Amino acid sequence: MVRKRIADYCNQEARKLNGELELDESYFGGRRKGNRGRGANNKAIAFGILERKGKVHTIVVENVRAETLMEAIESKTKKGSVFYTDGFRSYADLKQYGKHNVIRHDKDEFANEKNHINGLEGFWSFANERFHKYHGIDKKNYPFYLKEMEFRFNHRNESVFNLLFDICVRRHI
Repeated sequence: MVRKRIADYCNQEARKLNGELELDESYFGGRRKGNRGRGANNKAIAFGILERKGKVHTIVVENVRAETLMEAIESKTKKGSVFYTDGFRSYADLKQYGKHNVIRHDKDEFANEKNHINGLEGFWSFANERFHKYHGIDKKNYPFYLKEMEFRFNHRNESVFNLLFDICVRRHI
């Protein structure tokens, strides 16, 4: 119930992000033996948008096709923003929506001055570390756990207890 209220709060707090934005997708849900590279194989797929010097917004997506990611980008960001992504092909049409900067992980490039997605990758690391404590999350509840990680990350410098009390008791979401 608390995670549901956190998810509702995150969705109510959400606004269209703009400015410098980092975009990336991540897969959660156990290890795949012997396989490398992209692939969901029973994993939950999370898409994240980090507003530099701001907050992260996460969305659970069914796949990482260009249409799916562009729909999420257009619904959660303002046109004309500056986007930073890895070289994943699904972001190829992003240049029509704003300025698109690509960092090529496949060519061992991870940061070039402002051209990086290290902030969002830091969030994925933050979330992954906490997900391990749960020893498996049912896929149907995964969106609520992901929103909890978003909430914790966005409010990491605040008193989470007081904020949770406010969300659960005072607001009656």
